[in-house]
Amino acid sequence: MDTVKQLGKLLVEEGMVDADQLNSALDYQKKNGGKLGAVFVQLGFLSEEALYYFLAVQLGLEYVAAPDVTPDIVKMIPSQAALKFGVVPYRRDEHSFTLITSDPTDSRFLTLHDELLLPATVEIRFCVTTETQLKALLERHYPATPEGEAPAGMGMPVDTSKDLAEQERLLNPEDFLNSDTEGEVESGGADDVYDENKVDDAPVIRLVNSIISSAVAKGASDIHLNPFEKNMVVRLRIDGNLYIQPASPPKYRRAMVARIKVMGKMDIMEKRKPQDGRIKIKVQGKTIDLRVATLPTIYGENVVMRILDQESLQLDLTKLGFEPDEMEVYMSAIRKPYGMVLHTGPTGSGKTTTLYSALGTINDPGKNLMTLEDPVEYNLPGVVQCQVNPDSGLNFSSGLRANMRQDPNVIMVGEIRDGETADIAVKAALTGHLVLSTLHTNNAPATVMRLVDMGIDPMYVGSSLLVVVAQRLVRRVCKDCKRPYEPDDDELLKLRITRADIKGHTCHKGLGCDRCGGSGYKGRVALYEIMRMTPKVEEAIYAKVDLNDLTEVCIQEGMQTLRMLAVKKWKMGVTSSDEVLAVTAAAD
Repeated sequence: MDTVKQLGKLLVEEGMVDADQLNSALDYQKKNGGKLGAVFVQLGFLSEEALYYFLAVQLGLEYVAAPDVTPDIVKMIPSQAALKFGVVPYRRDEHSFTLITSDPTDSRFLTLHDELLLPATVEIRFCVTTETQLKALLERHYPATPEGEAPAGMGMPVDTSKDLAEQERLLNPEDFLNSDTEGEVESGGADDVYDENKVDDAPVIRLVNSIISSAVAKGASDIHLNPFEKNMVVRLRIDGNLYIQPASPPKYRRAMVARIKVMGKMDIMEKRKPQDGRIKIKVQGKTIDLRVATLPTIYGENVVMRILDQESLQLDLTKLGFEPDEMEVYMSAIRKPYGMVLHTGPTGSGKTTTLYSALGTINDPGKNLMTLEDPVEYNLPGVVQCQVNPDSGLNFSSGLRANMRQDPNVIMVGEIRDGETADIAVKAALTGHLVLSTLHTNNAPATVMRLVDMGIDPMYVGSSLLVVVAQRLVRRVCKDCKRPYEPDDDELLKLRITRADIKGHTCHKGLGCDRCGGSGYKGRVALYEIMRMTPKVEEAIYAKVDLNDLTEVCIQEGMQTLRMLAVKKWKMGVTSSDEVLAVTAAAD
């Protein structure tokens, strides 16, 4: 949501009050307090009906001047809930339940769906009436109000001593009826930083903050909120695997999703389409970026949050896990003035981290480094970063063309997805630019076949490529509970090695402890299968040999396959044989 104007300015722009009346209302408010909307009514500048009608129009909701509520529909909400939330039922059909309120922006409505025990397929909608009308309806249909307690109308004053997050208006960024000051305000989102340490009385806010804080503390890369028929399952992806977390209260399942959507500047009323958002939050004293994606399911919205910690980004290539010989080949390639360096591997294999590290290594004020990403995950000082936006026509192919007109020395393309992008990238590499990018194939030699399948002439493929890097991340055996063991014959057979191959090596496995959450693994290490262009490899590409023959040529020219590298890590006691087989199965 963008920065928005508050109530006074909007009313002036609409001609409902003039500038002098606005100033008078602000002076009165400073002396006597209260809500600005109520002050306009008290001073006679605006009728209550006009004020609430204006609110309804701004929100795109129906305004009901004199609601006609039948006794049958009144019974659909218990008296306690009606008085607690300050709502009166108005209409009900198979797919929706419409409620009358004087303030449809109240954050407490996040839990209303669960409090009323409504089916997931039924959507709560609101229509607006005046505060006077609402109080009259509550007194008429729900008279059993506890002594000394006023009906819970939505126009109750806001307690400004509480944290701003609690008072956040989830449906209406303008916060029309609770605006105590004029000017411009920012609603929470990508440009604001939420703080996990700010105590809040709202249980939903505390719960969401707790989930995020726990995920960061455990080193998770992703947070999953999966809705099922009776509960919401929270899972954290740690070292590539998902682990179920303690169950959250079922009644807050929809409220949790709504809170996350508010923080990520997403439309909380839209539940039928996927949405993307971004959150900044302070956790353990540092600012964390969260990339949020929602997806409608049969039991509600599924939410996945990718955790991006700018401070933990490793830009030192020497610490990423390259073998010494591989590091020399890779460093030589990225320091070339032109050509193409491609990384391949599944999602979550560390391709982006390696590319960012490469950019950080060759970053120089005398060079123009540019990126084209989807999305931009981390900010790199000194690098011009662009994010693709298909809705505006900026995709990878059109963006790469535009980047070429910006006089770049180095271009990093987030992903080559189609033949057009591949063609532009190859031509850029052949015309004096260093191009870094990613592609989805199982191993390094298969990348050549993929480019040819995209319509690139093998002659251009061999001439433009400098190196192709296939990478994976394997879990490390936990250092606190690792124990040496002797592998049996069946284990060696699966790895296709003999007992002579492990002579002089000590294999380890993790038994599981508190430090690793019982998994036996803690942290991950990268594997890099590097296929470099040598005259023999180029000849094989020009001759259009099949994948097996090309792989054999690459091995003869010094390439170590992912399986070879993983087995080496296993023999060193870094990882387990199960992890070797699981991670390198597709690449073998």
